[in-house]
Amino acid sequence: MNVNDTGFEELLNALHDGVYITDGDGKTLKVNHAYERLSGLNGADLIGRPMRELVKEGVISQSASLRVLQEGRPVSVMQSLSQGKKLLVSATPILDAEHRISYVVSTVRDMTELLRMKHERDELQQFKQLRNSTAKLHAGQRDNLLHSPLVADQEVSGRVFSLARQVAGSSVKVLLQGETGVGKTLVAQFIHNASPRASEPFLALNCGALPENLIEAELFGYAPGAFTGAGPKGKRGLLELAHHGTLFLDEIGDLPLPVQVKLLKVIEENRFIPVGGLELKEVDVRIISATHHDLKQMVAQKRFRADLYYRLNVVPINIPALRERSEEIPPLLHYYLDKFNVRYARQVQWSLEALDLLYEYAWPGNIRELINLVERMVVTNQAGTIEALDLPEEILNLNPQNANDSRLPLRKVLESAERKAIRAALQVHKTTRLAAKALGVSQATVVQKMKRWERSD
Repeated sequence: MNVNDTGFEELLNALHDGVYITDGDGKTLKVNHAYERLSGLNGADLIGRPMRELVKEGVISQSASLRVLQEGRPVSVMQSLSQGKKLLVSATPILDAEHRISYVVSTVRDMTELLRMKHERDELQQFKQLRNSTAKLHAGQRDNLLHSPLVADQEVSGRVFSLARQVAGSSVKVLLQGETGVGKTLVAQFIHNASPRASEPFLALNCGALPENLIEAELFGYAPGAFTGAGPKGKRGLLELAHHGTLFLDEIGDLPLPVQVKLLKVIEENRFIPVGGLELKEVDVRIISATHHDLKQMVAQKRFRADLYYRLNVVPINIPALRERSEEIPPLLHYYLDKFNVRYARQVQWSLEALDLLYEYAWPGNIRELINLVERMVVTNQAGTIEALDLPEEILNLNPQNANDSRLPLRKVLESAERKAIRAALQVHKTTRLAAKALGVSQATVVQKMKRWERSD
C-alpha cells in the first residue's frame, strides 16, 4: 500500500472523520485534512514523528496506535489534546501476509463538536420530556426483568437452558456458577417453573446479605423467645415455607461454616430443628444454589465444607459471562429497550453507532449492568435516539472484543469510517442534500453509497 498515492490522499481528505495512519513502529505516515481541522495540529509537523514522542511531549494525552501495537487488537480511547479538545479515537491494526502489523489506521471524531450540535437540536424539548420521564420513574413499579426467557432462544444460553430443562423434572441438587449479574436467578426460576413443583413456592435467599445469627433464623426459623428480640410467636423459616417447593440459595459461598453444618443435615435427613426449638420439622424441598466463587478452591482453603460442596454440586451448570456470548447483546438491548419504552411511555431507539459500541463493550456487570444502562438511557434521553455520545465514558473508552477486526483490510476500515461520517451527518442535518453539503461531497455520492451499503447489508 502506498500511502503517498495521490488517489489515496484524495480519498482520505474526502472523509469527514479524521484519519491518522502510522507504520508498524508507531511512526506517523499520513493524516487527513479532517484530522488537522479536528485536532488543530499541522499535519506537516506530525509526518515522520513517532507517536511515543508526541505523547511524551504532551501533544496528545495517549495514543490508541501505540496500544494497538502493544496489544495487537483494535482499541478505542478518549484522547485529550494540549489545546483542551477531546477526541474519540478508534484505531485498527492492518496486518501483512505474515499477520504482522504493518499499519495502524485511526479514525478520529470531535466529541465536543457533536455534543454541542446535539444539545442545540434537543434543548427546546428537554424540560418537558425530562419532567414526564421523572414522574413516570417515581410512579412505575419496578419488575424483575432478569426473569425474561429471551436468552433461552440464543445459542450459548440455549445450551444452558437445555441442561436446566433436563434436570428440572427431578429433585436433583443443582449448582449454578457464573459471574455476578449473568442471570443465575433467571435459571433457578426457569428450573422451578419447568419442574413438577412449579405450583409450589419458589423462595430465594442471598447468603451474603445477612449476618450469621440472622441467616440461621431466616433459613430454619425460630421458636418463641429463642433469642433477644425474637417474636413471641416464633417464626417459620424459608425451609419450612418452601415445603414441596424450591429454595434458591444465592451466593452459597458466603454461607457461614456453622450454618453449612445445619444445611448439610437438612439435605441428608430432610428435617431440622428451628433455632431455640425442640421439635423436629420434616420438609420436602428442592435446593438450588448459586455462586460466583470458586467453591472447589474454597474447599481446599477450608472456607467451605467439602461434604456440603459435593452434596450441592450434583449437577453443575456454568452460565457464561455476557462478553462470552456477545451474539445475545443486540437482542437483549432491543428487548429491554422495548420494555422500558412501554414502562416510561417513550419511543426511544438505538443509533447504529451506539449499538456498535455496546456490542464491543465487555459488560463486566453482565445482564444486570445491561438492564440498568438501558433504563438510564430511556429515562434520560431527550432526542428520541440514543447516540454513541449518550453512552457512559467507560463504554466510549472500550477495547473491542472481536479479535477478527484486527484482520480488516484498509478498504473496510475506510468504508466503516465513511458510514459513520454519513450517519452522523444525516442525524444532524436530516436530508441527504444537507448531509452531502456538510461532508463536502455531492448528494449523488451520499445516495449511491447508502444504496450500495443497503445491498451489501
